[in-house]
Amino acid sequence: MGGSPSKPAETPELDQPWRNFDWGEKDKLKEHLEYFQLKSQSLTHIKILVAGQIGAGKSSFINSVVSAFQGKIISVAQTDASDSAISHSFTQTLKAYRIRRADADLPFEICDIMGLEPHTLLGIQPDDVVKTIHGHVKEGYKFTENPIGHKNESYKETPSLSDQAFCLVYVVDANTIQFSSNDNILIEKLRLIRKRISDEGIPQVVVLTKVDELCPLVKKDLQKVFYSKKIREAVRMCNSKIGVPMNLIFPVKNYHEETQTNDVADVLILNAFQQIVCTANERLSHGFSHCSD
Repeated sequence: MGGSPSKPAETPELDQPWRNFDWGEKDKLKEHLEYFQLKSQSLTHIKILVAGQIGAGKSSFINSVVSAFQGKIISVAQTDASDSAISHSFTQTLKAYRIRRADADLPFEICDIMGLEPHTLLGIQPDDVVKTIHGHVKEGYKFTENPIGHKNESYKETPSLSDQAFCLVYVVDANTIQFSSNDNILIEKLRLIRKRISDEGIPQVVVLTKVDELCPLVKKDLQKVFYSKKIREAVRMCNSKIGVPMNLIFPVKNYHEETQTNDVADVLILNAFQQIVCTANERLSHGFSHCSD
């Protein structure tokens, strides 16, 4: 007696890429960014704030951007190298990093901030993220579960244009984007931040990290990222859960165990960063009317 024929295993790979991508444009991207012109003569650089869930790789993304420009692994932002499960944010203070080419600073500044936690009273609060975007929080401030107040010495009452961020980057772990019911608090925090700053026209971008850990196909060959059904689904889920448009969600692989950079990882990182700075620059060209907190 023969059993019913088994269904063939579904392939993890699409016949066509879900996003067109030029893997040979690394040099073009670097040149464009190295000679980037701001749409304002009153600023020497534009500030970009990197936020997101704990353990998603915020600091690693900053290091990866710096490494892609320098052509070697650079660790300017400290990361947690322990093997234990991350339960609290390793980043505690607000820290800004200038992006450099070989011989000069570029007109971009990336700010790292304490991570968001899936608990109401733990980690940085949405109000502090919004205040940081508005430029009210001085660099070096150590965040707590209590939002910064006007009387705190690290609170800047009247921030200048250069203090304010022109784009918010959410860094999200591709492996955890299908948040469980226990993580609804994290989603609510992200949505609250998004609503507060969207009302003011501040753009937001998602960087989807650890794509190699989510999909074995991509782990074997990073250039399969746009053929991966799992990565496409993670991007769609990110769009559904957080609300950021799919064309502003960028899958990347951060450097974290490598000792040398490589062109494939670099081009994903540089493409994401170019979209981030172009989005921020476009916001700058439309003017900035700060809403008081």
